[in-house]
Amino acid sequence: MSRTGLLVWSYCLILASVNVVHVLSSTVLPGIGVNWGTMASNPLPRNIVVNMLKDNGIAKVKLFDSDSPTLKALAGTGIEVMVGIPNNQMYIVAGDIEDAEAWVKENITAYLHNGGVDIKYVAVGNEPFLSSYNNTYDNITFPALQNVQKALDKAGVGDKIKATVALNADVYESLSDKPSGGDFRKDVKDIMIQIIKFLHQNKAPFVVNIYPFLSLYQNAGFPFDYAFFDGGKTISDKNVSYSNVFDANYDTLVWTLKKNGVGDLKIIIGEVGWPTDGNFNANDKLAKKFYDGLLKKLVAKQGTPLRPGELELYLFSLIDENQKSIEPGHFERHWGLFYYDGKPKFPIDLSGKGNDKMLIAAKGVQYMSPRWCVLNEENKNLSMIADEISYACSSADCTSLGYGSSCNKMDINGNVSYAFNMYFQMQDQGDYACNFNGLAMIVKTNASRGNCLFPLQLVGAGERLELAYGVSIIAGLMLAFFSLM
Repeated sequence: MSRTGLLVWSYCLILASVNVVHVLSSTVLPGIGVNWGTMASNPLPRNIVVNMLKDNGIAKVKLFDSDSPTLKALAGTGIEVMVGIPNNQMYIVAGDIEDAEAWVKENITAYLHNGGVDIKYVAVGNEPFLSSYNNTYDNITFPALQNVQKALDKAGVGDKIKATVALNADVYESLSDKPSGGDFRKDVKDIMIQIIKFLHQNKAPFVVNIYPFLSLYQNAGFPFDYAFFDGGKTISDKNVSYSNVFDANYDTLVWTLKKNGVGDLKIIIGEVGWPTDGNFNANDKLAKKFYDGLLKKLVAKQGTPLRPGELELYLFSLIDENQKSIEPGHFERHWGLFYYDGKPKFPIDLSGKGNDKMLIAAKGVQYMSPRWCVLNEENKNLSMIADEISYACSSADCTSLGYGSSCNKMDINGNVSYAFNMYFQMQDQGDYACNFNGLAMIVKTNASRGNCLFPLQLVGAGERLELAYGVSIIAGLMLAFFSLM
């Protein structure tokens, strides 16, 4: 083949690859992104997660911090990013404007170079006005928001990147239990009015987290079908009918904004999803039911009765996180579309067309050795069992053992083995972590039982580095050896 022919052939390959990327990116509805949290004992390597996002055509991601290695992994991908400032870091940017400018320089503009990161939003705080926080962040959230936007403006990127606050839907309420009764909670109303006027002035969106699952979980008499999108109970409000709590919640916010002078403020759903374990209503079947209804609604561009049209939202979440707080419930560690190791949980079509198939799993995942810690059933001295289980579960994730959860139907030996193994894996399989006063032993046969997975820990970042470094040393020695021959 001539050089000219080779160049033409190469150019055709490049065009073909561009088309492939375009096809991949079009497999997800344009308004959909995902939340990527990392509260796990050994989270998946960032580059593996980014490749998983790309493989599944997911083009938008919401982060909970500004972790530098994560942003570097997203550089050059074209994936749109919402960066987060955790609640406990808002004080850094809430005081002197110079501190906010330094933060923006280090965490935002440093990544805006050619081939950098496509940052679109900065979420200042994460649900800072939750009732359970007892007003801890009330005095710093708005100043932090103001300073970050001013710093973005001064850096010359304020037109492209907007500062907002990721809020829980509990900042508004309806005393009538109907959307038209919506208004901000009394204890945060003054702050919220300041925030929404600032957002409106700066053309920034109102970001809100809406969870139909929590409506079902927190209210014993809540109508089951009303948490989903396929009909059932309806409520009527000013000649508008609502058949699901998502629409009703969203339009309660619309009414709230309208009553407080910013009825046209853009709304983005920062988090919406359904957990798959940790509660009898948290499982793959119901998660699929919820997502199927949500995606059908999105592809039809139905919007809500008061805001018809396209919705913009971030699914919660991408991957399970086994170190999240379980104070709200055991389900908190099981919101992922993927398990902890990047394996998909159930068939779903993120294009909304109903062509369900399993999402593409993470590639290149490394597990620790196939070793499990289980109850030594030959040990008849079981008087310490309760204390040892309590110890194991205090430092490991035993949420799948709860009532209605995936591992709830095992016998007592299975429950004990599960607890022991979770502790053993979260201690990176150290032999010392499989003792439990002589009640446990290490086995090399998969200890999983039925639908209950006994997971293997992922190789930690330090061990991956050590492995790579060790291999490079061996390769170097071999190269030196052969060069002398």
